[in-house]
Amino acid sequence: MRRPVVQKALWGAAVLVLVTGCSSGGTEEQPGSAPPTSVPPSVSAPAPTAPSASPSPSAGARVSVAGTLAEGLKSPWGLAELPGGDLLVSSRDERTITRVDGRTGAKTPLGEVPGVVPGGEGGLLGLAVRDGWVYAYLTAASDNRIVRMRYGGGEGDRLGPPEPVFTGIPKGFVHDGGRIAFGPDGMLYAGTGETGRTGLAQDRSSPGGKILRMTPEGRPAPGNPFPGSVVYSYGHRNVQGLAWDPEGRLWAAEFGQNTWDELNLVEPGRNYGWPVVEGKAGRAGFVDPVAQWPTSEASPSGIAYARGAIWMAGLRGERLWRIPVSGAERSGEPEAFLRGGYGRLRTVLAAGGGRLWLVTSETDTRGTPGPGDDRILRLEVR
Repeated sequence: MRRPVVQKALWGAAVLVLVTGCSSGGTEEQPGSAPPTSVPPSVSAPAPTAPSASPSPSAGARVSVAGTLAEGLKSPWGLAELPGGDLLVSSRDERTITRVDGRTGAKTPLGEVPGVVPGGEGGLLGLAVRDGWVYAYLTAASDNRIVRMRYGGGEGDRLGPPEPVFTGIPKGFVHDGGRIAFGPDGMLYAGTGETGRTGLAQDRSSPGGKILRMTPEGRPAPGNPFPGSVVYSYGHRNVQGLAWDPEGRLWAAEFGQNTWDELNLVEPGRNYGWPVVEGKAGRAGFVDPVAQWPTSEASPSGIAYARGAIWMAGLRGERLWRIPVSGAERSGEPEAFLRGGYGRLRTVLAAGGGRLWLVTSETDTRGTPGPGDDRILRLEVR
């Protein structure tokens, strides 16, 4: 569905990678008041060409929509690639996982994941695949948790029963985090939220408002900064994007509250400031983001690395950001693509060879869905 171009809001400071922005009352798309202190109850034709941002003087790689792999998805959230190139996509609200053929777009339902209790920003969220297991971050009756299910990956195979990997992550109506990914070290990383209870972000005994690092079985990973703990970094509001560059550096995007969304370079044991600071503060003891931008232009979700840049999907901003990086620093001005062309953008996944998969998010109760929503788009980076 083609959408009108969203007018760009005023730039404040340099922008970078993916974060999930919060709206009035703590939702994920608009700035507003402080969050609550307690928790409230088959291949289609190529997608239409969408408007892109005007090139900046330092413009580098460009991105274009090569086509639509799949459509008709309901509240898609997590995306993971299977060996061989097929995709798994989760439905946050329907609690299901679907296999999508990476060439034809044919969809094969794999079933509903037991124990998922959708509500607000919670439900069946991030996915990851490793060694015949499908890992899922989900909201249960009492908490957010990571489970894993056996999956052979062959035709007719179905998901096995979920086995708990890590439980006890705080849940809320908002700020549930949900992104999981295996790093180049073979460890499982998870981005969590503070559920609107801001103090959790600075409490190192709580897994809320953190980036967690664990073994595939859910134990604290060797070399973690705090002995016996899965906490890798803290002081986060609601981490929604995780990606590694070719040198193994971890980047994370997260929602700001009223002013700044952030892209952070994540280092073990460091404090990223929330709720003491939002955006760049230059205060001792806190790590400033590599880039920040107004919440109206981003409210970022998933991120991926491709061709010298972090690519960030924006929810409220309805655009795909390219943030060029070199080493541990931003190497140019961020650029916006697909601005307003496909609505809210939820997840972006690197597919190799300068390709990206991009998942839209118009059916998550906060968009304006049209015929065909939601979609998985095939992008080419040149």
